[in-house]
Amino acid sequence: MKHLLKMFDLTPEEITEILNLADQLKYEQKHGIDKGYLKGKTLGMIFQKASTRTRVSFEAGMFQLGGAALFLSSNDLQIGRGEPVQDTARVLSRYLDGIMIRTFAQKEVEDLASYGSIPVINGLTDYSHPCQVLADLMTIREHKGKLEGLKVCYVGDGNNMANSLIVGCLKAGMAFSCATPKGYTPAEDVLQFAKEYPCFTLTQSPAEAAKDADVLITDVWASMGQEEEASIRRKAFAGYQINSELLTYAKPDAMVLHCLPAHREEEITANVFEAHADEIFDEAENRLHAQKAVLVKLLGA
Repeated sequence: MKHLLKMFDLTPEEITEILNLADQLKYEQKHGIDKGYLKGKTLGMIFQKASTRTRVSFEAGMFQLGGAALFLSSNDLQIGRGEPVQDTARVLSRYLDGIMIRTFAQKEVEDLASYGSIPVINGLTDYSHPCQVLADLMTIREHKGKLEGLKVCYVGDGNNMANSLIVGCLKAGMAFSCATPKGYTPAEDVLQFAKEYPCFTLTQSPAEAAKDADVLITDVWASMGQEEEASIRRKAFAGYQINSELLTYAKPDAMVLHCLPAHREEEITANVFEAHADEIFDEAENRLHAQKAVLVKLLGA
């Protein structure tokens, strides 16, 4: 494991190792145990997309591990003024121990890793969101005691979250059902991968997808950069909402997760969100612990 660019990069064994380490680091943080895993290490954080959870969790995580994090807005970097990404990668590799980037194009993340000589972590692209999915898997395992054999249902846009959840959950030994409207399905390479798993279902019916699910997950209908499509998407996604009715198809003790920010009464109703708020905010907290595990794996000795 040299980088974390997408969930495809991780083997099932590596996913388990990261989750086990995340559990350990969470325990140590809660009990005031400071081992200084990344003392003297510096992470550069490039943001071409705004963020709450990604910035705060990575910055706090590096501090807790004994290292430092630098916030690098694209407005402040030459990459935002046309410098080729390959030049930025080679320069930053001389200064830093690792790079986290939150951007639009997956190719930009891949190019950083290709031309640089230090670990690169995908903090989010339009294609993939691996750090969030590791936090999701961590949260499910905390609440359910296992991953293998559970069924996850995703309802909504076939976006970066859907892409990463499909790969991550299937590799973790889970069944996965995905309900998306026509024209909003996940990436083709992800669907080709999922075809190898009999426990994967793609449907246009949220009720079919939610049947006997242990976990229901959704995301916003219009992601950052899709604001102009919001009205079109609201029509396309009408009915693709996690609400009390949909929960009747799932198991009685089903969890509900949301990567946040949530648009109440669009992809999820307010009453369902609040009823499952403990799970959702455990999920948000676990971004910190899962990412710390990735940082230790990639930047540690």
